[in-house]
Amino acid sequence: MTPGRRYRVRGRVQGVWFRESTRQRAARLGLCGHAVNLTDGSVEVEAWGEQMALAQLEVWLHEGPRLARVASVSATDIEGQAPGDFTTG
Repeated sequence: MTPGRRYRVRGRVQGVWFRESTRQRAARLGLCGHAVNLTDGSVEVEAWGEQMALAQLEVWLHEGPRLARVASVSATDIEGQAPGDFTTG
């Protein structure tokens, strides 16, 4: 089973290319998963892959793309089957 993490990113993270930037960063790191906007204004990111790549993604999530203003990132381990690609929803 591939290790996975679920992140909740809060702040100014919607409408600033956060999901697409996350997808691009995850693809470069060889991760699969998804990034979706939530109704409370946060973004949920689920990612599966190598632990080092997950750690690098988490560091990046604290900054995000240029227009984002990240206030906080929470993370939890998750279990399940890793999807084939990284998608945005």
